Formats: sequence, C-alpha cells, structure tokens
Amino acid sequence: MKYALISDIHGNLPALEAVLADLDQRGDVDAIYHLGDLGGYAPWPNEVVALLQERWITGIAGNYDSTVATDYEHCGCKAETPHQEELSHLSYKWTREHVSLETKRFLSTLPFRMDLRPRGGHKSRPQLTLVHGTPTLNTLYWTEDRTDSFCTKMAKAAGAREGDLIAFGHTHKPWHRVVEGVHFVNTGSVGKPKDGDWHAGYVLVDADEKIGAVEFVRVEYDVERAAEGILDSDLPNEFAEQLKAGGTPKLVEVP
Repeated sequence: MKYALISDIHGNLPALEAVLADLDQRGDVDAIYHLGDLGGYAPWPNEVVALLQERWITGIAGNYDSTVATDYEHCGCKAETPHQEELSHLSYKWTREHVSLETKRFLSTLPFRMDLRPRGGHKSRPQLTLVHGTPTLNTLYWTEDRTDSFCTKMAKAAGAREGDLIAFGHTHKPWHRVVEGVHFVNTGSVGKPKDGDWHAGYVLVDADEKIGAVEFVRVEYDVERAAEGILDSDLPNEFAEQLKAGGTPKLVEVP
C-alpha cells in the first residue's frame, strides 16, 4: 500500500488542487488521508471541504476543525508574539463567520485519530496512526526538537509498537525520525508551510509487511492566486506575504 498523507491545508484551495493533481499523475497512490486543519488563514474553507468530500478523502480533526465545529473561544494556535496572537484571532473570527453550516457539520464529524492497517484488521501490525498534534491533544505541538523520550511517551499513548508509524502535522514543518523502531512523521503543510519553502508539502508512505519508504514531496502551485484571494478578502494582508515566504517573512535590517 502507498498512502499519501496531507495536512494543514488551511483554506488554501490552489495548493490543495495542485497536490491532488500531482497525486493523480503519479498513478501509484492507493489512498489519501488528511490530518486536519482544513480552514483558517486563507479564504476557501468551504471549497476545501467540498473538494475533499468530492474526492472521498477522509481524515481527522485538527485543532482548527474541532474548535470551529464546537464554537470554542479560540483556535488553540500557538503565537510567539502579541501580534501573531492578534492575527490568529482575526483568522479564527473570519473563518467562523464564513464557514457554511454544511461545512461546520462536516468538521464536527471528523474523528480525533485514525488507525490504518495495510494488511487488514485481522493482522495487528504494522499500524499507521494518524493524529493532528499528538495522540493526546490536537493542540500540542510536536516539534522536531522534542526529545526521544517524548516520542516514546507519545508512542505509548497511541499504543504504537516497534514497526509502527505515527503521522501528525500542526507545526507546518516536515520531519521524520525513528525511535525504538517506531516511525514518527510530521507531514508538513499543504497550504501554509513554515519551513521557508512556499511549495505545498505532503508525505508518501509505503507500508505492507512493514513500514517502507517515507518520501517528502513539495509541489509548485499558483501562490499568486492564493495571495490574491487573501488580499481580496477581509483576512489580514500579512497572510499573503507569509504564503510567499513559506512562513513569517524575515525583517530586513536597514543600514
């Protein structure tokens, strides 16, 4: 089985369309799953959900999905500065005001986690566990600098054993590590990368008798169309610049 794992689309329809087109032309992907955060920061949350439904792509709830669905007071997003916190609140408010009732109902049906067994449910291993943040909370950030002991703690929480894989997103930065035989894979982000590369990102995982290759893929998309969509909306214009920069643009010091 070859799985494509996509996460953190964040309302960026042009990026999602490009990723799906890339997967279609490959022709060897057996299943596509999303790891949540379908809306926020870009102006197409309803269109993103509609396209996933049209393609029968199932997945799990990210923090943005579960908070919008339950009318929570904030999105559960981490902010490094007061300005970033203000922007996150503006994005969340905009998203809540613009998601349709149909979209909101769909978000409320998304499960917290999914377990995939490529050899069938009558075989216990290998298992791929899909979560958004961690197996305990979809708001907790699992960054690459987390210790091996943190990873093994999360593996225990998920019931993962040697030869299994846990995939997650939330940080928008892709990475892969193996600790005590368990694969830990951050898929990166389709619609809002934060690793300095604006290209849409996703992961391919080969799994059958065991977990095989884990391949990170980056796809060119019409980032100008995405930026223009933001500028034409009531979302903060800074989100357009963030897309083009692959994260928060670096300040240039003037001599």
